[in-house]
Amino acid sequence: MATKNTIILAAGKGTRMKSKLYKVLHRLCGKTMVDHVLSAVEGAHMDNIVTVVGFGADAVRDNLADRTQYVVQEKQLGTGHAVLQAEQLLGHLDGMTMVVSGDTPLLTTKTFENLFTYHQNKKAKVTILTSKAPDPTGYGRIVRNDLGIVEKIVEQKDATKEEQAIDEINTGVYVFDNRALFEALHKINNHNAQGEYYLTDVIEILKSEGQTIAAYKMADFDESMGVNDRIALARATKIMRCRINRRHMSAGISMIDPERTYIDADVKIGPDTIIEPGVQLKGNTVIGEDCYIGANSEIRDSIIHDHVRITSSLIEHSEMLDHSDIGPNSHLRPEAFIGKHVHLGNFVEIKKASIGEGTKIGHLTYVGNAKLGRNINVGCGVIFVNYDGAHKHETTVGDDSFIGSNSNLIAPLEVSDHSFIAAGSTINRQVNQYDMAIARSRQTNKPGYFKKLPYQKD
Repeated sequence: MATKNTIILAAGKGTRMKSKLYKVLHRLCGKTMVDHVLSAVEGAHMDNIVTVVGFGADAVRDNLADRTQYVVQEKQLGTGHAVLQAEQLLGHLDGMTMVVSGDTPLLTTKTFENLFTYHQNKKAKVTILTSKAPDPTGYGRIVRNDLGIVEKIVEQKDATKEEQAIDEINTGVYVFDNRALFEALHKINNHNAQGEYYLTDVIEILKSEGQTIAAYKMADFDESMGVNDRIALARATKIMRCRINRRHMSAGISMIDPERTYIDADVKIGPDTIIEPGVQLKGNTVIGEDCYIGANSEIRDSIIHDHVRITSSLIEHSEMLDHSDIGPNSHLRPEAFIGKHVHLGNFVEIKKASIGEGTKIGHLTYVGNAKLGRNINVGCGVIFVNYDGAHKHETTVGDDSFIGSNSNLIAPLEVSDHSFIAAGSTINRQVNQYDMAIARSRQTNKPGYFKKLPYQKD
């Protein structure tokens, strides 16, 4: 049975990145480069995906997990040698095999699908994905004859001056007849400027055997960008960000200034949401319909339901239900759960706490390790004192309670439904239903004392 396979090359260290991090693990728009490539490949529905690892093999495996099989290239002897490492997994199969580099994060599923279709229609032994480059320097050139038939691919360092003037470049992506690929790999040599086994030499071998060589030229050169340094990474990130923003706007999202809106690849956003400039939506964040995300807000790996208003705030690993609001300048730390119609005002910090429906926390308050019920009013400057220096403890506050301004609730603590905490109190014992708790010293006034202060003049 014919199979559809892909080999992802991810064994290189990437010295031009000047980084301790291996090249394919550098991130753009929330995902590593090799993850972007794998995601696009997965979209084209493969029977087998094999990733060739070398430098940083364990880190690449950790990043991609079990979404792909792996083979190891122990010595970096060129692209042909790298592909040959997959022979143990794929060499016996009939069908087609695509080879793609792990440092080309802008390639899309649509391009891969078109490439496979073109290859099948041409009944080729190999089809090369090409593009026209504004500046072809550094790329392998596609050399065609007078009839437009592909003669060979010449690497930059081995190209003549005439060949260097060619602007059709090899993107480094190919679809091969699988058996022909591995048979030809055993025939290539390393007689070139780099002393490496080039995958491109397979093209010449197949051509010399009279096989059909095809080339599919894609329209968008940007897709072919290989990322070899930080400058290219920044360019690729900008292109990816623009692509993501266009996709969301086409789906009914309003962005006041798309060039200053930063959305990761896996973020989901519902229609009629408005996003102001400077917003960053990261990780696996999900935004519902009819939301407002105010300027300079940052949301990481969180779920925001419908009709939520976020004003210049930071939200991490948290969830906000319908019609809740937050900000400006507030912070949801991990495991904050905000119920429906909850109001969180300015300078409010919530950490590992649930806030029940209709509760209001206006300003300057910290709530940590707590469960708050429905329709509670929390005054200004309230602190849930959850840490004793060694352990975290929990506070629960029942429905319809009132927490007066500048109160300290010292955990572990239970405040029952319909309770009242007087302003300025420090509470460390249970408060029963319908009780008012007051814990503050009695006020004392000393007549005429102001005149006795040493810095006062008569």
